[in-house]
Amino acid sequence: MSGQKEKNKFWPILENLYAGAAPEGQNEYIKLNKEKFIEVLSKIISLDDLVSIKIKTIELKDIIINYKKDQETLLNINSNGNTVSLRKDVLISEINQILKAKTLERAKHYLKRLKKGIQETKTSKINDINLARWKEYDEIITDSLWIFDKRDTSGVHLGWYWGNFIPQIPRQIMLRYTKNGDWVLDAFVGSGTTLIECRRLGRNGIGIELNPEVAEKARELVEKEENKYNVITEIVIGDSRTINIQAILDKHKINRFQLLIMHPPYYDIIKFSKSENDLSNARSLEEFLKMFGEVVDNTAPYLEKGRYFALVIGDKYSKGEWIPLGFYCMNEVLKRGYLLKSIIVKNFEETRGKRNQKELWRYRALAGGFYVFKHEYIMLFQKI
Repeated sequence: MSGQKEKNKFWPILENLYAGAAPEGQNEYIKLNKEKFIEVLSKIISLDDLVSIKIKTIELKDIIINYKKDQETLLNINSNGNTVSLRKDVLISEINQILKAKTLERAKHYLKRLKKGIQETKTSKINDINLARWKEYDEIITDSLWIFDKRDTSGVHLGWYWGNFIPQIPRQIMLRYTKNGDWVLDAFVGSGTTLIECRRLGRNGIGIELNPEVAEKARELVEKEENKYNVITEIVIGDSRTINIQAILDKHKINRFQLLIMHPPYYDIIKFSKSENDLSNARSLEEFLKMFGEVVDNTAPYLEKGRYFALVIGDKYSKGEWIPLGFYCMNEVLKRGYLLKSIIVKNFEETRGKRNQKELWRYRALAGGFYVFKHEYIMLFQKI
């Protein structure tokens, strides 16, 4: 029997053995000798028959799974050498795709795509996501429905403040719409959730807070979060409708912010202070929207052109009527010439005001002909 027939005889066995699922340990990264890895991929691509390609690909996969079989010195890394760090489960998944290819052309296509992803870095002006390795970013949500079982309480995050949003919201927004070292402005910083995530992700953050007591407590909390990227996180006490934003920019010697986040009061659902400048103390819906518009007018001009403005807002139910507060606020932003990019619906299972009252609220909903709130909106606008 010829060598080619031998390959064809045993190939189905090898394919079943090696083209299975990736091993356990997702998000484990593997560091490879970049030049050597590209050289190995180039040699496999140069082969002229599918079986030979798959056999060599199996050998490559074997090395990645079991470093003791590394005869190519792919994993024998010199600390000063040219290396590449890849997520192991994604890399094995791409190798499995090569092994499952039914034609020579398709196998070479997958190999060339893998090689290109190692050689090239493809990022945009608004984030650090390498689109050449986009499969590695499964932490980042791209659907418009966000369902979280619970708020992130890791690090210094605490749910002590009425009405604060969950840390996953600013984290997701910053991963999508900022780069390392960018500047973020939160016009209603509250307990400092956004600034804590700024420290975690390596973004500079400025937060504005009307209530001095809340601001001081937030400062103490933010300072407890490790600042491994040595970024600036500052809380400024003031009214976001009138505070001098240019002075803040001048102080830090920057021209513009790269992300604007707003999580305003949901009108008068929660009273955050006794100040007449507090949006939660607006005497009417019309006054609330006017005050909200003034915040936009005072802060949004300092957002860099082409960058994003995230509004986190919910609706209100009053006197038997659903008030679409989120869409009213959305309209205030649109009237000022911003481009609406997405409306995300984010769930919440319970709020502090409804905690341990599920049966009561279900009864009220049945009796009142309405549905119990279990969502809020994250509206994303782009400055054009």
